Amino acid sequence: MDIDKGQLDRFEQRLRTGLVEISTSKGALGGKMLESDDLKDFWKRIEPNYMADAVSQINEYPTVAVAWAAYIGMAAAHYWDADWQNHKGDAYESLYGTDGFDNMDDHIVCDILKCKKGGNENKQIVSLAQSLADVAVSAIRYENVEPQSPMAFYVFARACRAMFAIGAAVELHKLGYSLQKVGN
Repeated sequence: MDIDKGQLDRFEQRLRTGLVEISTSKGALGGKMLESDDLKDFWKRIEPNYMADAVSQINEYPTVAVAWAAYIGMAAAHYWDADWQNHKGDAYESLYGTDGFDNMDDHIVCDILKCKKGGNENKQIVSLAQSLADVAVSAIRYENVEPQSPMAFYVFARACRAMFAIGAAVELHKLGYSLQKVGN
C-alpha cells in the first residue's frame, strides 16, 4: 500500500488548525501555533519510544494515546524555557510517572509543571488536554482509514505530532512567549 503523504499533510494541518482554535477559545493560546526547532527535534528523538507505548493504548484508551503527547509537549516547552541545556537530552522514560506510561500526565502536570494536584491550574490543563484529545481522536476517525493499516498508523503518528506541538505551544504561551513580526 502506498502512503499518501499529501493526505497526511492535509490531515495534520486541519488538525493543527482545529487544535489552535480550541486552545485559543479556551484562553490557552493567542491564535497562533508557537513552535521551536529545538522542540521539534526533541519530539523527533523521542517519538519512536512514545509511539511504542501509545500504539498499545489506541483500542482501549484512544484519548490517552494522543493526549499524553500534548503533556509531553508541555513538559518539553517548560524545560526549554527553564533549563534546556540540562534537559534537551533527557530520556523519554524520565517523563514517566510512578506507574510508567499510565500516569505520565500526573507526573508532568504535578512534578514538572508544578501544578497542585486538584488545583485550578491542574484542572484547566487536564480539561484542555481532554478536549484536544477528543478532537484528535474524532479527526483520526473522520479520516476513515482502514483500522490497523499502515495508513492508520501514519495518521495516528501525525495526530500525536500535532498534539505534542499544541501542548508545547500552550505551555510557551503560558510562559509569556508570543509571535512577533520582525522588520518591515
